[in-house]
Amino acid sequence: MRSPERLALLLCNAWRELRAARAWWLFLLAAGALVGHAFVTAIATYAEVSGAGGGPAALSQGVSPLDGFIVPVFGAYAIAATLLLPFVAIRLMSADKESGSASLTLASGVQPAELVLAKFLVALLGWGVAVVPGLVALVLWRMAGGHLFGAEVGVVLLGHLLRAAFTIALALAAAAVTESASTAAIVALGVTLGAWALDFIGAVQGGTAQRLARLTPDAALRVFERGELSPAVVASSVVVIVALLAIAATALHISRTPRRSAARIALVLVGTVVLLAAAARLRSSADLSEDRRNSFSPADERALAGIREPLDVEVHLSPEDPRLADLERGVLQKLERSMHDVRVRYVATSATGLFDRPDPSYGEVWYTIGRQRGMSRSTTVPIVLESIYRAAG
Repeated sequence: MRSPERLALLLCNAWRELRAARAWWLFLLAAGALVGHAFVTAIATYAEVSGAGGGPAALSQGVSPLDGFIVPVFGAYAIAATLLLPFVAIRLMSADKESGSASLTLASGVQPAELVLAKFLVALLGWGVAVVPGLVALVLWRMAGGHLFGAEVGVVLLGHLLRAAFTIALALAAAAVTESASTAAIVALGVTLGAWALDFIGAVQGGTAQRLARLTPDAALRVFERGELSPAVVASSVVVIVALLAIAATALHISRTPRRSAARIALVLVGTVVLLAAAARLRSSADLSEDRRNSFSPADERALAGIREPLDVEVHLSPEDPRLADLERGVLQKLERSMHDVRVRYVATSATGLFDRPDPSYGEVWYTIGRQRGMSRSTTVPIVLESIYRAAG
């Protein structure tokens, strides 16, 4: 039997297994309930801040469908993908291993990569069925007179697709490496909790933890939720997904000893680190938000793109200082999109900034281009750009 025919047969078998799994039906039920609750809440909140019913509309200028409706509604899928979807994928793999059908399938000539790919595609299809309530919510929003920008919807859907693909690949790898479904669930949950802890530590401590936290699934999803399509994030997500699937296929190989399988898994991890380092060097990105929240004005972007020398930014703010969050969201992220080379260095001697305040340099942000330097304590865009232009001459 040729490889395409084997893969088609494996897909049909995996689809039958998925339909017979109660875990998948419970996942669909829970995802539908979460989306329904998010839809009702988003509608009520959006109407309230928009001044519906004769109330004040003081916040209407600051609310967009992306923040007020799309992200909250599809945020339900982030919860479902993190806490529920792993059990569906683990069920697909562990059931075959425990019953012995996986060994018989591999002994019949099927390659481990084909089996893992079939399980992955079917589990991803099962997640796609769960997305139907979210698409219905978008239709109801449009029927109610709400506005949608197609590019924003597309980039958010892409982010959740990659998030679900990562979760499924992680669950398959955990189920392939471990001996039972319960152990695989513990491994998948441990990785999830570790990513959450790293995200929290990075936000509090900064430094290396903050740079590593940008690789977590939740951090990657936040990039898409603000309407930005980043090749670095997409490439990093694909690399991790492929690596996890490769680990699952390596662990399922019946003709290799555990030592050889462990050595190959180590090689996969080393290659993953190298590819992630290469993906992180991708600087360009596309701002697909309707209000161009991730970009400067076109004139400023042209001026910044004309600066060929590297920009070194030295930030004297602690990770928990709210001014640092404003600086990163409003300035630094946009600078990385607009300029060729931006290097940011954070300088703070404490996590909270309480013990940095006696230092007269606390709160300063230095911008260095070549031999010229400019300093500003402000995080507003016009003042920061003025400091950069002054440093650039």
